[in-house]
Amino acid sequence: MKGYLYILKSEKLDRFYIGSSDNPERRLINQHNKGFVKATKSGIPWIIVFKQEYIDLVIARRIEYKLKTYKSKKIVEKIIQNQNCTIEVG
Repeated sequence: MKGYLYILKSEKLDRFYIGSSDNPERRLINQHNKGFVKATKSGIPWIIVFKQEYIDLVIARRIEYKLKTYKSKKIVEKIIQNQNCTIEVG
């Protein structure tokens, strides 16, 4: 099953959320923008500003976790600007 790394943005909070899913659009509609995800509840509405496909969800999740460890808004903004995430996992 293909997996996706995605980045959401809340204009309300001027914040980003990094996630992974097999269907980011469905997750945005059915989870994030309905308030079912604690981390995104206060920033509704969210929009997808970046999405990148991987061969499977495991790889997408590993990259998600690695990107979250950087805790850098500048790195996230650069990924969005370039529309490419070059982070690799071993």
